[in-house]
Order: sequence, then structure tokens, then C-alpha cells
Amino acid sequence: MASSGGGVLSILEYFGGESGNRCGYCKSEAGNVSHGMWAHSLTVQDYQDLIDRGWRRSGKYVYKPLMNETCCPQYTIRLCATDFHPNKSHKKVLKKMQKFLQTGEVSRSTNDETSGEPMESQAGSPISFKVCIQDKGDVAAEDLKPLSTELEETEEENGKELHLNTDGNLNEKPVGSEQAAEPKTAFLPTPKPGIGADASKPPCRKAKDIRKDRRLKKLQLQNSDHSTSSGETVTIPNASKPNTNGTKSLEEFFTVADPEKASHRLEVRLVRSSPPSPQFKASFQESYQVYKRYQMTIHKDPPDKPCISQFTRFLCDSPLESETRPDGLACGYGSFHQQYLLDGKIIAVGVIDILPSCVSSVYLYYDPDYSFLSLGVYSALREISFTRELHGKTADLSYYYMGFYIYSCPKMRYKGQYKPSELLCPESFMWVSIEKCIPLLERNKYSRFNSNHPEDRDKNRLTELGRVRVLHKRTVMPYSIYKKKRKGPNDETTVKQYASLVGQTCAERMLLYRS
Repeated sequence: MASSGGGVLSILEYFGGESGNRCGYCKSEAGNVSHGMWAHSLTVQDYQDLIDRGWRRSGKYVYKPLMNETCCPQYTIRLCATDFHPNKSHKKVLKKMQKFLQTGEVSRSTNDETSGEPMESQAGSPISFKVCIQDKGDVAAEDLKPLSTELEETEEENGKELHLNTDGNLNEKPVGSEQAAEPKTAFLPTPKPGIGADASKPPCRKAKDIRKDRRLKKLQLQNSDHSTSSGETVTIPNASKPNTNGTKSLEEFFTVADPEKASHRLEVRLVRSSPPSPQFKASFQESYQVYKRYQMTIHKDPPDKPCISQFTRFLCDSPLESETRPDGLACGYGSFHQQYLLDGKIIAVGVIDILPSCVSSVYLYYDPDYSFLSLGVYSALREISFTRELHGKTADLSYYYMGFYIYSCPKMRYKGQYKPSELLCPESFMWVSIEKCIPLLERNKYSRFNSNHPEDRDKNRLTELGRVRVLHKRTVMPYSIYKKKRKGPNDETTVKQYASLVGQTCAERMLLYRS
């Protein structure tokens, strides 16, 4: 259905609060409780506003957890992509991919095939999506101590200390024994005088400093190559340039040192999934086979479960209406698959939605043969970089939405490692820094993140029920008119619940189907 201005309208059927379903996190059989809607159509702006109120889609089913009732509260989490810097764990994954592409060498560890969260793929049931796979082999920097400190603490606890004897070996002695022991003199040969540094050669430098100088020279060349006749420097979106502190930018990790001699070639291809583009249709079977192998190997699905209809319903069908804007993105807005092709073969697919303010990650599946590349983490970093690239074309789009953050499930806390991140307050629907939220979640798995001050109230709360738009017998009308025409039981409670959950703005813009 089109609006008077020619645009498509969002049409939804609201199902109300659902009885509990099986939870994919704590395995409770009926602890996962949510509200649900079936979206026949949904504009990208309406969906943007819905996810900013805690909603999430699975195929065409849109759901919102009952945060104060569900067993594992799911908080919407987003990252400011323009301020993101990869940590040591992220860099480890990026360097592993770089090395594999350049040399073909495989760096495997015992935790390379560790999967992320479990997946509940039944149609019409709330699904929590996996953004990336936690590489448990990565150790955070704060967990490491200098070896000397660790050695000293360990030996002192044992009441012993280590001494180097004249033979060059370590001897163990009780602490304090040096007062009673008679000192010994070690006779070492006098070293011969050297001839000093070779003045004809440049002084030795650290490899890190040499690489830093190369990057700076490269940046200077880029700026000189892209300057205008007036001397003005042109900013190139997503340019691979070092940060001001000399560290590598995220994008620099996506290139190999010598492309001509590289052992493998990785291509990331964006294809529209709804409505399906010709390229999406041409690669559908290959993409599905990767999904089937992923579900059977990583999630232990039986062979008959990941069928084509389930794959289509779960990851290809979308209620989002494709949209292009004169001042927007060339690729447009809506639902897409980001295909990762290694030497022309699909090895992973990231399912994403491109919305007015963000790139929203939906799901990732990959060929289990390439688990050693930590594709979950790698694809998340590529999606963050993609968000930054889109931001260079439209300033309004600057966030990367990672689905839900579940503090009560320890293995789902990894999303908080992508910083700076914010969580959505389940009551005020305001964004709060994750660092401020964690102390509250440590005390209670459900928490309001803002104060009860009037300024922190839900600014889009329901104020006028009569203005809610309804689709009844193919006619659009406000709820105040529909209420008078309706025959049968009063449904005001249901309509009020729906409007409260979607907010006044969406309730006036979207169409609530009523029979």
C-alpha cells in the first residue's frame, strides 16, 4: 500500500505478549518471553525507530523481549563506528587473515572452531542473532603481566629466590639465606674491545619505527596526489591512512603487502537480498550450501533441518522495503547479504540491514573448513569498516548495531569488547555508555540505566491513543474512528499495548492491521 506521497507504508499484525519459549542461552524451556508482530511491509525509517525501542527482526517476524520478565534480558547494543579502534584481540585476527592471504600459511589454534551463541531458527519465534564468534584463544592485554614480576611474586610466595651461579645456571635458595651464606666471586673473562659501529651504514632502527615512517610517507604522497589546483586537500572516504598517534587504522589491515604475489584473493561483495538482485539469485545455491554446512557442523543441526525454505524464511525474506534517496547511498537502503569470496568461492555470508542511521548486523554463517580464520570476528570488523565507508557518503549513518547484549549469559558479553559501545535503556530508550551499565547489571540482570528524572523519561511515549493508525477492511483510519465502527469485543487494551511498545511516532505512521 502506498501513501499519498507515493511511498510504501508499514503494515503490521500485532500478536501481543507471548507465552514463554525455549531460551537459546540459559536453555530454559519456557523462560524466553517477548512481544511479537508480523511485518507485511516495513520502511527502513520505521524499522530504525523500532530497533531504537528494543525491537529486532527474524525474517519478517519482529519481536521485543519482555525485559523485566524474560530469563535472559537482551539489551540492544550499538557501536559508534567512526570512533572504533581495534584492540589486540581484533588485530590478532586481522593479522592472521593478512598472513593467510599473502603467504597461504595457516595459523590454527585449539579454539579456532569455537562457535558463538546457539541459534533458534524456528519461524515466528524470537531469535537472537550472532554477530561474531568469540575467539577464546585471545588473551586480553590486562590479563598479562611482565614475566619478571610474575616470576618474582611466584618465588616469594614459595619462600625462595633465584640466583645465577658462576656456571650460568639458576640455583634456588631460601629467602634471607644470603646473610648466612659466604659470598663467592665469579671470575669472568675481560671482553676484547670492539671496533664500534660502521659509520658508512645507517644507524640501526626498530622495525616498528621504520614501518611508521613508511606509513607517514605514504600518507604524504596520497595527500599530494589528491590535492586540487588551489592547494585544497580532498578527503577520501575510507582511505587507508594511519591514525594521528601512528598506529594502524582498521582499514590498513584489510590490504596485503604485495597483492601481485599474494597466495589468495579475498573479495567482499554486497548483494541485495530483498527484493533479490540478479547476483543474489545467481549465487543463491552456493550461499545456501555454505549455510547448510555451517548449521550442521557448528550448531549440530540434523541434515533435514537447514532446508531451503527455512534458509529463505530466516535469512532471505525481509519486510524492509528497498529505498534509494537523492542524497543517500548508491547501494540504497534495505536488506543485503555481504558475501566473502576466497579465490572466487563463497566462504562466508554476513546478513545485514542498511538503515538511515546504522548498519544492523543480522546473522553470519561461514564454511566450517575456514574456522581457523575466525570469520565471526573478521566479518564484524569488516562490517564496522563498511559502516565507516557509508558514513563518508552520508553523515547520518554512523552506528553499527550488533543485535542484543546479554550480560546474564557470560559467553554473550564479547560484544562489549567493541568500543565505544552503548546499551539502550529498556525504559527511557536512551543510549547509555556500556561502562556505566555494567555495574548496574552486576547487581540485577534487569536494570533501568537512566534516573527517574523527568528529563530522562521516554520522549516518544504514547500520549494520544486515538491517533494510532489502523488498517481495517482496506481502509486507513485513526483508531478513534475505527473504535466507533468496530463490531465485536473491545480491543482497546491490545491496541494500547501495541502503541506503547512502538511509540507515538511509529503508531501514527505505521498501519496496525485489524480484521
